Amino acid sequence: MSIIAEYEKTDMGTIQIAPEVIEVIAGLATIEVDGIAGMSGGLAGGIAELLGKKNVSKGVKVEVGQKEAAVDVSVIIQYGYKIPEVANSVQENIKRSIETMTGLNVVEVNVHVHDVHLKAEEKAESEDQAARVK
Repeated sequence: MSIIAEYEKTDMGTIQIAPEVIEVIAGLATIEVDGIAGMSGGLAGGIAELLGKKNVSKGVKVEVGQKEAAVDVSVIIQYGYKIPEVANSVQENIKRSIETMTGLNVVEVNVHVHDVHLKAEEKAESEDQAARVK
C-alpha cells in the first residue's frame, strides 16, 4: 500500500520523506496513547506484538503523496479502556505527530482494533473462574 512520495523542491535541492519514516512516526504516536497494549500485523500480518518490541511500524500502513498522507493502524487495546476513546486518541495523536514532523496533511487515520489484552493476573483469574464454572 506504500507509495513513494514525490520530491519536494527547495532552493537548495529536493526533500523526500520515505513512507517507512511516516510508518515509524505513526507507530510511535500510537504506542504513546494510554490504553494501547500493542500493535497487530492485521489478519494477514500474523502474530501481534505487545509494547516493548523493536518494530514500532508493525501494523502500520501508509499512503504518501507529495502533500498528503493516509494511515491505517492495527492495534491491541488494553482491557478496561473505552475502545472508541482510545481509537480517537490514536487518530488525533497520529495526525498531530505526522503533520508536525513532516508538514504533510493527514487526510485519513483508520484504526483497526484486532484484540483486547488482559494483564497476566487478570488472565489467571479469568481462567480460574472458567475452571470453577465447569
